[in-house]
Amino acid sequence: MGMGLELNTMIVTKGKEARKEDNLFELLKDGYRLYPMHIPIEVRKTKHSDPSGYGSIEKMEWTDEKTKILYRLISLNSTN
Repeated sequence: MGMGLELNTMIVTKGKEARKEDNLFELLKDGYRLYPMHIPIEVRKTKHSDPSGYGSIEKMEWTDEKTKILYRLISLNSTN
């Protein structure tokens, strides 16, 4: 039995994102996940933490039961 497909409506980084350029990040997640593309969605460190900002996913790739996304941080919430 293969892995199912998980629908994600936010980007949860768990601190594992890798900066590629100024505001472009790559994130590798376990399992096959489907994200909305090219629209602003919340970026959070954990599922229950406050949003750290909004990102727009530019590329999504499924390989070996992993999902790789490339997202651009388009707004950052100030941490006061």
